Amino acid sequence: MNAYLHTGKRLFDLALAALALLFAAPLLAVLALLVRLLLGAPVLFRQQRPGRHGKPFYILKFRTMADARDARGELLPDAARLTPLGDFLRRTSLDELPTLFNVLRGEMSLVGPRPLLMEYLERYTPEQARRHHVRPGITGWAQIHGRNETVFSERLKLDTWYVDHASLLLDWQILFRTSAKVLSASGVRLETLEEVDDIGLHPRTRRRAAPGANARAES
Repeated sequence: MNAYLHTGKRLFDLALAALALLFAAPLLAVLALLVRLLLGAPVLFRQQRPGRHGKPFYILKFRTMADARDARGELLPDAARLTPLGDFLRRTSLDELPTLFNVLRGEMSLVGPRPLLMEYLERYTPEQARRHHVRPGITGWAQIHGRNETVFSERLKLDTWYVDHASLLLDWQILFRTSAKVLSASGVRLETLEEVDDIGLHPRTRRRAAPGANARAES
C-alpha cells in the first residue's frame, strides 16, 4: 500500500468532509425537512454495505421513495415508489450528502469504489474482490467513466485500477470531474439490474448473465 493510502488519504477525507458539512449544513437541514414533510419518516435511508476488507457498515442517504404497497401489502417496484422529490435528489446527487457522515466516521472515503450490496461479496472473483482493499467512496474512477450507465463487469475493472493507482492528484481529478458530471446530470439514469448486472452478481439477474462472464456467476 502506498503512503497516500496509508495516511494521507484519511487526512484528506477528514479535512474536505468536515469543510463540506460545515458549508452544506443549511442545505442538509432544508432537505431533511422536505423529505420529512413529503415522504415522512424516516428521513434517512440506511442500508448495510461492505466497507474496507468487506466489513459491513450502514450507508446513509436521504430517503427518495414512498412506502407504497399493493393490495397484498407488498412494496411496489422502485420506479412506482420514486417520488418527484426523490427523483430530483437522485439526479442532482443531493440524496448522497448524508454519506459525508460515513466519511467522518471512517467507514467511507470521498473517493473510492462505490459500495455495492453485501450479497455480492461471495460472487466476486479474487481480482474483483480487490476493490475492497480500500475504503468505499462517495464517488470513484468508475463513476467518472459512465456513472450509472457502466455495466458491473466494467465498473469492477475500473475499481481495481483505482486501487492500484490511487494518489492525491488522482483523487482531486476524480472529485473535479464528478462535480462537472453532477452539474450536467451526465450519465445519470434510473437503471435496472437487468441492464447493468451483466455478470450475475444479484440473484434476480444471475440466470441472465452470459456463460463464463464471471467465474462465480453459477452456483
